[in-house]
Amino acid sequence: MFKKIAYIFSFLLMIITKPADALNNGLALTPTMGWLHWERFMCNTDCTNDPKNCISEQLYMQMADIMASEGWKELGYDYVCIDDCWLASDRDSQKRLQPDPKRFPSGIKKLADYVHSKGLKLGIYEDVGHKTCAGYPGSLGYYDIDAKTFAEWGIDLLKFDGCNFDNLDQLVKGYIDMSNALNKTGRDIVYACEWPLYTWDGGLQPNYTAVRHYCNSWRNFADIYDSWSSIKSTIDWAADHQEIIVPAAGPGGWNDPDMLVIGNFGLSRNQAVTQMAIWAIMASPLIMSNDLRNIDGYSKSLLQNKYVIAVNQDALGAQGQRISKSNNFDIWKRELSGNSFALVFLNREEIGGPRSIAVILNDLGVDSSCKMSCVVTQILPTYEQWGRKNLTAVLQFTVNPTGSVMLRVEPFSN
Repeated sequence: MFKKIAYIFSFLLMIITKPADALNNGLALTPTMGWLHWERFMCNTDCTNDPKNCISEQLYMQMADIMASEGWKELGYDYVCIDDCWLASDRDSQKRLQPDPKRFPSGIKKLADYVHSKGLKLGIYEDVGHKTCAGYPGSLGYYDIDAKTFAEWGIDLLKFDGCNFDNLDQLVKGYIDMSNALNKTGRDIVYACEWPLYTWDGGLQPNYTAVRHYCNSWRNFADIYDSWSSIKSTIDWAADHQEIIVPAAGPGGWNDPDMLVIGNFGLSRNQAVTQMAIWAIMASPLIMSNDLRNIDGYSKSLLQNKYVIAVNQDALGAQGQRISKSNNFDIWKRELSGNSFALVFLNREEIGGPRSIAVILNDLGVDSSCKMSCVVTQILPTYEQWGRKNLTAVLQFTVNPTGSVMLRVEPFSN
């Protein structure tokens, strides 16, 4: 109990001494987009027996090549991110981090230079605690040294995990200290935190005012898996906690429900559509974890859907919310710039065939779009122009089991 009281007191002190605004580094004004190795490649360090899929400089160079040559970069996927297991087992003689010399023989600086030469940015991983989640050297006690090292290497994003800390006060202080250390370097480095995730795990509700002040994005819930059950759990957690987490989101800081696993093995096409639609409407970072060298055409076209990306990257930066849960349909709505809205209709049934749903536009809270009349466009699962509608119009359509239909509603203009 004493630890919890001390933790709460430290947060109150922080609120008094720090303004309740976004991290002032001018970055992540829209959700970050890119690629991260973890869900697909995990901690595969066996480059002898599996050289094509192990965590090595070759993997990131190949992903950068593809992102630069196959249209990903132009759509906004511009971060190539390293997760855990890149490190050597010890720091160097000057206490600096160093990559595994066999798997990263050229060093991280050379890798960053290569990624930058493709017009992309390089992200890297570290941990607030004594060790990373996989047991490599953590940043505790070395925040300034590590931030300076990352800046010297040309790093553009830091994913900062929260394993192996001693107590929640240490965790919070560590996230704040690394934020300040990164800003002191003078280099633009997006700061992706997992502070709330470990705070919730510790039995306390995070102070999202403080989190937003120090981080550009933050994880709240468990790691994503390549499965529909994992996607469902992540969506449900976000909806169940939306009154707490949504007010914190906006330009400069975003709730992160974790990686897009589209293009792997565990999702059907309908479930992939649902992940893409809900991640877009939640203004989530769009960070893929898949093998871009072997991705199927359908998954690639879904991830590169410019209409869905436009919703995700909308400049207003308002996170969408679930507005209805009835008859095994979830309805989500997001306000967009220009008096427009995005809507997602998710069929939660996992049995049977497509189900019909009928909704009146006036019941969806899109009045500012449809005062006179509005234009409704289906974005997913396929692009269809539904034409001009008024507030009393009834929209009737079908949604596949575990699938979603995504609409954009915008004012009619001559």
